[in-house]
Amino acid sequence: MASFTRSDDLRGARFVDADLHGARFVRGDLSGVVMRGVDVNGADIDAPWLLDGEGSLLVNGVDVAPLVDAELDRRYPGRADRRAADPDGLRAAWAALERTWAATVDRAASMPAGTVDVSVDGEWSFAQTLRHLVMATDVWLRRAVLEVEQPYHPLGQPNVEFEADGNDMSVFSTEVPSFAEVLEARAGRVAMVRDFLAAVTPDDLAVTRRNPWAPQYPETTLSCLHTILEEEWEHHRYAVRDLDALEAPPA
Repeated sequence: MASFTRSDDLRGARFVDADLHGARFVRGDLSGVVMRGVDVNGADIDAPWLLDGEGSLLVNGVDVAPLVDAELDRRYPGRADRRAADPDGLRAAWAALERTWAATVDRAASMPAGTVDVSVDGEWSFAQTLRHLVMATDVWLRRAVLEVEQPYHPLGQPNVEFEADGNDMSVFSTEVPSFAEVLEARAGRVAMVRDFLAAVTPDDLAVTRRNPWAPQYPETTLSCLHTILEEEWEHHRYAVRDLDALEAPPA
């Protein structure tokens, strides 16, 4: 099977009568791709940045991005508040998110032993997803907003780009933690966001911050909090998707 990686530049490539049945694209840039006369039956697209900026996704001439967003809001009560712009709205949005995650953690814990460490289709396990959200809080709250010099919890789960960009991985533990340890780390970071929001003011939200990945682009406290909320809801969606797959009867 042919494999193309980050070092392969396929920009502008043209595929004519090519058989891509069963192909899998991971972390690729498909923006601006044009497909004509294609069979997409059973295709599964996951694009967490679908609504960023002025983005769109046209299917037979219809922009389906707003439809997808509305359906996700319907499926996940509280998700629609992830763009709250004032302290009270942000506090309510975080409280709804906490309730949602608590129910999902209870669901995962009730499944057969070891389920939380099972990967579906090479994705992060449930435990790894929670560890990544610890990392997300460390990046966007502790590093960007609170400006903590060494913000990372050792149990945090960085994404593949973090290491590829030459960042120091020694701050993270190489040991696989127990699920109890993961839950403890996660609970601490959830409480940290809750406590920050409890005291935040409108003036605080407007303070300019440095983007932790691209310092040349300014952020605000509010935009950093929005990023945390986006990370939380997207990874919750992934987690539920994979728990559903694990509970589904064998085909």
